[in-house]
Amino acid sequence: QVQLVESGGGLVQAGGSLRLSCVASGLASSAYNMGWFRQSPGKEREFVAAISTSGLKITTADSVKGRFTISRDNTKSTVYLQMTNLEALDTAVYFCAADLPRPPSENPQSAETYDYWGQGTQVTVST
Repeated sequence: QVQLVESGGGLVQAGGSLRLSCVASGLASSAYNMGWFRQSPGKEREFVAAISTSGLKITTADSVKGRFTISRDNTKSTVYLQMTNLEALDTAVYFCAADLPRPPSENPQSAETYDYWGQGTQVTVST
């Protein structure tokens, strides 16, 4: 069965950096679009960034654009989220998600697009 496991979360001061990793198993890395979402207690799941199967098409939420970078290494079945200049509002549980593309073209920013989800990793930004 497909499994996604996130890691790299932790406590960091505002302005600091973290890199999250998501290792996928049970699927062909090149066959899935990948995304990062985040969620705080009592709030809806929020889109962060997405990357296409080839890694050439990237979508980033306005709230993190210029600060967060998504990337992938299909040889390692891993997708990354490099986070810089972290702010208190970035505090959340970050989830990795995988999407098997199917026509018509899907919206990578919608959680409904994704087929598999990891358990999440906590990111806490102190001020």
